[in-house]
Amino acid sequence: MKVLIVGSGGREHAIAWKMAQNKNVEKMYCAPGNAGIEEYAECVNIGAMEFDKLAAFAKEKAIDLTVIGMDDPLVGGIVDVFEAQGLRVFGPRKNAAILEGSKAFSKDLMKKYHIPTAAYENFDDPEKALAYLKTAKFPIVLKADGLALGKGVLICQTLEEAKDGVKSIMQDKKFGASGNRMVIEEFMTGREVSVLSFVDGKTIKTMTSAQDHKRAGDGDTGLNTGGMGTFSPSPFYTKEVDEFCKKYIYQPTVDAMAAEGREFKGIIFFGLMLTADGPKVLEYNARFGDPETQVVLPRMKTDLVDVFEACIDGTLDQIDLEFEDNAAVCVVLASDGYPVQYEKGYVISGFENFKDKDGYYVFHAGTKKTEEGIVTNGGRVLGVTATGADLKRARANAYDAVNWISFDNKYYRHDIGKAIDEA
Repeated sequence: MKVLIVGSGGREHAIAWKMAQNKNVEKMYCAPGNAGIEEYAECVNIGAMEFDKLAAFAKEKAIDLTVIGMDDPLVGGIVDVFEAQGLRVFGPRKNAAILEGSKAFSKDLMKKYHIPTAAYENFDDPEKALAYLKTAKFPIVLKADGLALGKGVLICQTLEEAKDGVKSIMQDKKFGASGNRMVIEEFMTGREVSVLSFVDGKTIKTMTSAQDHKRAGDGDTGLNTGGMGTFSPSPFYTKEVDEFCKKYIYQPTVDAMAAEGREFKGIIFFGLMLTADGPKVLEYNARFGDPETQVVLPRMKTDLVDVFEACIDGTLDQIDLEFEDNAAVCVVLASDGYPVQYEKGYVISGFENFKDKDGYYVFHAGTKKTEEGIVTNGGRVLGVTATGADLKRARANAYDAVNWISFDNKYYRHDIGKAIDEA
């Protein structure tokens, strides 16, 4: 079996690592990939948004299965391009990936089908948004409608902050065309939990829970990032929460998409807020989360390729999705200055420390292979992941492993999973 993975981050590295465990996978490619993925796949210099080139490559190499890791190509319609050429591909079509591609669409869907979420209004006129804010209760949340690398959400404490936010998103176009429309949303309080799921159009099977840390600094301070670390499972995601979400959120979302003529096949990532009034949906993503994937897949017992195939074929109901009874913690090693300004090109050392160490992983996000060795090539550089019998042990193991890696301007949070101590 020949496989192609589209993407270049830590998520794609984790997917490649997991897929390589399937004995039927004889050859793997990744476009464009990174220095870590090269251990499992031949990296191909084709961008994730070059759909025609990717499809031509898949045909030329007789690829049996393509897996789309990233949000941009999914929202852009890469699955439709592949399917039109008779290629087998894992991920939602364009009309289903809108679940992530438009926050206004997803909020309207939840309202129509009575899926619990925060109260909200959609705006495409900044003046109307400003008028609405004058009557709003603070704090309040502003969200750019489209994709914004996980950074298009502003929590505003005052009217002045909110006015600046509208200007930034809708007028200055800080997030480009993603800010043509904006969602203004009630601020919810509670524990955030991430739940990834596999979907085959009608059946949904949820993976183990996880919890992400978005802010750049310790104590959840600083700017929003693509994620500074994560842990799994979340101690706050109880059996009662799971039962509520299955009944009122997970299956209703799959059914709602089908009812709208937008059959969803692939991954739905549920970002949840556990409020005093019960779980509510913060956001949907239409692909594996990053860095949630780096803690969920190491705990997954079921073969990943088998699950991908079942989602495509509509036979997910026949899959027994199982996870280890353990825990995992991922600490992101970033470049100092991320997510604003940072330098690249620093040589990374210490990878050999992970060789033959069961339960310890280093997933590459922003790396590049050069004559000097593997160097930093992004804001988020590596995801150091470790498992353990429980969350406290996994956390201790992960922070031990953080010290095994060295590079100039290495930066990381020291409190990933600290919420474990409060559970």
